[in-house]
Amino acid sequence: MTNQVLRLTFLVALLASPLNAADQAPNISVWPDLAPGETSNNPGETQPFRQGEVPPVTRVVKIRKPSMDVFLPAHGATGVGVLILPGGGFGKVVTDKEGSEAAVWLNRLGIAAFVLRYRTSEATPKTEPPWRRPLQDAQRALRIIRSDAEKLGVHPEKLGVLGFSAGGQVAAILHTREGKSDYDTIDEIDKLPCRPDFSLLIYPWNVLDRKTGDLLSNIRPAASSPKAFIVHTHDDRSSSLGSVLIYAGLKKHNVPAELHVYANGGHGYGMRAVKGSEIHTWPARATEWLRAYGLAGGDDD
Repeated sequence: MTNQVLRLTFLVALLASPLNAADQAPNISVWPDLAPGETSNNPGETQPFRQGEVPPVTRVVKIRKPSMDVFLPAHGATGVGVLILPGGGFGKVVTDKEGSEAAVWLNRLGIAAFVLRYRTSEATPKTEPPWRRPLQDAQRALRIIRSDAEKLGVHPEKLGVLGFSAGGQVAAILHTREGKSDYDTIDEIDKLPCRPDFSLLIYPWNVLDRKTGDLLSNIRPAASSPKAFIVHTHDDRSSSLGSVLIYAGLKKHNVPAELHVYANGGHGYGMRAVKGSEIHTWPARATEWLRAYGLAGGDDD
């Protein structure tokens, strides 16, 4: 089957789904009032679609009030949940290509999905790393899901993260954070764990310190790190060496992990096919991995 046919098949299935757009999904605020360090509750602004971009990509900017789009499986729920951290270089959040489209896939496996619209970086002080506020939002989001696990049909100890690009950088930090919180407790919800039980890191962006050739100082795999599934491409300008080092660090500590480095495909493909590349097969490999650990049901259609 050609990439063009695969892409068309995927899009037809996606458009036929009642969960194909984030604006159709219920939305949960992450913080009860202003997020840490914020003075605004702006939920964000959606940029116009870029001309000639087919299928179109939704990019949301100026997010000061983070929230989650909730996608629950219509049937066959497994009790597993995944918090999705889209990419966008921290200046924007790509809510469909790296968000709701992955949620559709997860729902078909019986997995509840939560697409995080984390805070973007335009108001972040230059003295603060751009990943910190998205990390805070992700930690709080995991705790909110756990606090309402029964209603959402999620087991509190079967909650993972799926991070793309900049969201993958945040997910990699969260993965090795040892459950340490990056904000002060504000209510009872913050007494719940903020550590994921597993992670899927899809082309995590700039996790390699190019000066030292090592991982960023805040990404330190340890024996207590959860299991991980990692995808990158050899021709990604955000070097696959970062993903290789995450895998190597987990392997060193005997943490279950699986790494796929595809020959080509570049960066930012999300769930979509890339002409001349086999990168569109990564969700099938991830499905196998999830099933191997009893985290996915459903079928392959």
